[in-house]
Amino acid sequence: MQPHPHPSTNHHPIRRRVSRRRSIIAAVSAMCLALVGLLVTTSGPALAAVISLPGSNFEIDDDANLTVQNPAPSIDWATVNETRKVDKPTGSTDDSFGQGSKEDTPSPSVVDGSIPNNKSDLKTFGVYFESNASGKFLNVFWNRVQDPTGTTNMDFEFNQSSTLSANGVTPVRTAGDALIQYDLTSGGTRPELFLSKWVATGAGSQCEANNTTPCWGHRVNLTTSGDATGSINTTPITAANADGLGAMSARTFGEAQIDFDALAPPGTCTSFGSAYLKSRSSDSFTAALKDFIAPVPTNINNCAKVIIRKQTDPQTGTTGPSFNYTKAFTTSPATSNTFSLTDDASQTYNNVLFGNNLTVTENLGTLPQGWDFVNVDCSASTGVTPTISGALVTFNLDADTDVLDCTYNNRARGTVIIKKVTSDGQGPFDFTSNSLTPASWTLTTTAPGNAGADSRTFGDLTPGTYDAAETIPTGWNLTNTTCDDGSPVTAIGVSAGETVTCTFTNARERGAIEITKTRKHAADGSGDHPQAGVTFTVTGGSTPAAGVTAVTNAQGVACVDNLVVSSLVGNYTVKETVPAGYHVVGSDTQSGIAVSEGTCSSGPAKVSFKNMPLTDVSISVNSQVDGGTASTVDCDNNALDGSTNASGDVTTSTTDQEPQTIHCTIVIDP
Repeated sequence: MQPHPHPSTNHHPIRRRVSRRRSIIAAVSAMCLALVGLLVTTSGPALAAVISLPGSNFEIDDDANLTVQNPAPSIDWATVNETRKVDKPTGSTDDSFGQGSKEDTPSPSVVDGSIPNNKSDLKTFGVYFESNASGKFLNVFWNRVQDPTGTTNMDFEFNQSSTLSANGVTPVRTAGDALIQYDLTSGGTRPELFLSKWVATGAGSQCEANNTTPCWGHRVNLTTSGDATGSINTTPITAANADGLGAMSARTFGEAQIDFDALAPPGTCTSFGSAYLKSRSSDSFTAALKDFIAPVPTNINNCAKVIIRKQTDPQTGTTGPSFNYTKAFTTSPATSNTFSLTDDASQTYNNVLFGNNLTVTENLGTLPQGWDFVNVDCSASTGVTPTISGALVTFNLDADTDVLDCTYNNRARGTVIIKKVTSDGQGPFDFTSNSLTPASWTLTTTAPGNAGADSRTFGDLTPGTYDAAETIPTGWNLTNTTCDDGSPVTAIGVSAGETVTCTFTNARERGAIEITKTRKHAADGSGDHPQAGVTFTVTGGSTPAAGVTAVTNAQGVACVDNLVVSSLVGNYTVKETVPAGYHVVGSDTQSGIAVSEGTCSSGPAKVSFKNMPLTDVSISVNSQVDGGTASTVDCDNNALDGSTNASGDVTTSTTDQEPQTIHCTIVIDP
C-alpha cells in the first residue's frame, strides 16, 4: 500500500520540510505550560499547549490532534507528508496475529478474523521523520475504531531488512530492529513509551521476556529518560480537522515523539526500511498479539548520501586513467578518505553522518598526464546547496533525504604533430607559430618521401585552435599542406584527446636549359642558319653522372627540362657532339650555366652554339714529261706548300678548312 495522500496535495513518504527552528527555550516553556493544563496567551491568539521534545518543530499536542495551532515554524500531521498505512476493514477479512503469537515470535502467524471489541481494533498509523539542526525526531500516530476497556498496549515495530519472514507479511528481524511500545493505562491520557532492540544472538539474559535469543532486549523507559513524549485525544476530532482520517471520538487517536538518537546512537548510521503497528491483549509483554496493520516502507535513516561521479572527454571507459579524490566527511562504518574513479564510474556513500562544512575535492596535483579539470556539476543534488570553488565542493548534510550528487568533468589535452616531407631532395626547413610553443623550430629531411621525413610533436595542448607556417627556403616550392582531421594549417582544430598530424610537402624548384644551334651553309645563302640533328649533353647540377642529352630540332633548338635550380645543386655544363664536316665557332663546351625556376616554354636558361662547315683543299702539279719540269707551290696556307719530285710531279692537300681565301704561287721551271 502506498503512503497516504492528504486531501489537497500529493504526498510522498518522509519528505523533509525546510523551516526555521523553534528555540529550545520556547519548546520547554510550551511543554511546561501544557503539563499544568494552561493555555499561553499573548497579545495575539491563544497558543495550543504542546508537549513536544525540545528542539522539535512538530506539535505533539497535550490534547492529541492533527492540525497546527501555533505559529511557524510549527508543523503537524496536516502539514507534513508522512508515511501512512490503513488497516483492512473491520470484520472477517481483517488480518490479525493468531495462534498465540507473541512479541518474541520471529514470524508471527497471520490470520483473518474480527478483533474483539474490548481490544484495540486498529484503523490507521502514520510515521514522520523530522530532522533539523537541533536534532532528529521520530513522530508516530495511531487511531482505532473505539476506546476499549482496560489498558491500551500498542507497539510500533521498525525493521531494517526488506526480506519477508516466513509469514510473507512481516520482515525478517535483524539485530538492532526497534520496538517502540505505547502503553496507556486505563483512563490515562499520557502513555509511557518504551524501547526494545532485537537481539539476534547471545545469552538469554539479554531478553526482556524470553529465555533464549533471538528476542526483544530489555525495555528502556523513553518517557522517564526524556527521550519520548506522547498523548491521546481527550476531545472528539471533527472530520474537517482529521486530515482525511474521518471524525474521531475521544481516546481513539494517539501520537508520540521519540528522540531518534535513542534508537540510533550518534556517530552511527541506522536505517529502518519499514514499520508496522500491532496491538497486544494486555499490558504484559508476553501477552498474545492481536490486531496489526501490515508494514509500510519508511526508508528512515539518520545518515545522508554522497555520490561522486566521473565523466571524461573524450570517453575512455573503465580502461582509461584514474582520477584521485579526497573527502572530508565521516561515514558509519568508517571509510577511507581517499578514492579513485575512472570514466563513467561513481563512488556512493549511503552512510554519511550529518555535519557542516563537509568537503570533497579532486586532487588536481595528481591529475593524469595530459588531462585537465574542467568543472564539477552538483545540480543533481537533493536538499543540498553546495559551494563550489574549483574542484573543491563544500556542503552541509542535516537530513536523511540530503543527497550530494556531483559529477566531475575532465578533459584530455590534445596533440599537434607538424610533419615535413620532401618529394625530392632533402634539407632543413624553418617553421613558426603564433600559438604553439616554441614559436619557431626547424625540421630537416634526410631523403625524399616518408622515409626521410622529420616531425615535431606538440603535446599537452588545451583543446582549441592552433597554427603553423613554413618559411619556404630559396629554391623550394611548398606543394601541399594537409591535416588529417581536415583542418587548415592556419587554424588547426584540436578537440579533447585528439592528435592532429599536419604535413607540409615541399619540392625543389625546377628549371630548363634551351640550346640554340646555327651554322653557315652556302647553299642556303649568306648568314647563319638553324642546324638540326645536333646532339648536346647537359651535365652537373641534378643530372646523373652521364648527363642528359638533347638533339636540336628543325629550328636548331634543343631544350632540357626539369633541372633542379642551381641555387640548390650548382651550375650546369653543356657540351656539343660536333657533327662531321663542321667546326664549332668558339668552344664546343659551355660551363657555369645557372638555372633558375622555369620551363622550356617559360624562362629557361639559354645558350647558343654556331658551327662552321669545313672544306678539303688539294693542289696537284703533274709534269707531262717525266722529269721534264720542276715546280714549286707556295701558299699563304702553308699546309698547301710543296715542290715536285724527280718526276716533276707534286700534290699538296689539307682537310677541315673553314671558309677562307687561299693565295698560292706556283712556279714551273723548264
